[in-house]
Amino acid sequence: MPIDAFGFVAYHSTMTNDETNNIQPEQDPLTIGELISLQEAAEYAGLTKDTLHNYVKRGRLRAKKIGWMWVTTRAAVDEYLQSRDTKSIPNKYRNPA
Repeated sequence: MPIDAFGFVAYHSTMTNDETNNIQPEQDPLTIGELISLQEAAEYAGLTKDTLHNYVKRGRLRAKKIGWMWVTTRAAVDEYLQSRDTKSIPNKYRNPA
């Protein structure tokens, strides 16, 4: 068993780079699709622009500022909507099951 200068055991992996070992990095949702304004995102999500702006400030929704305007993508909105905990949404706003 090979041991390096620090006394650590060196292991050799026989794994190959096939589908089982091919880990893809997570893709940034801001790079998927076209950029839309927070107003367009609010209409898409069924929320208000101010609500989305608060989510952006808290880091819950991925967005970026271009000049004076905040923009995001539908993919980022979808990612946020999927991450929400339904227990924190009032019953009257939950989607029927």
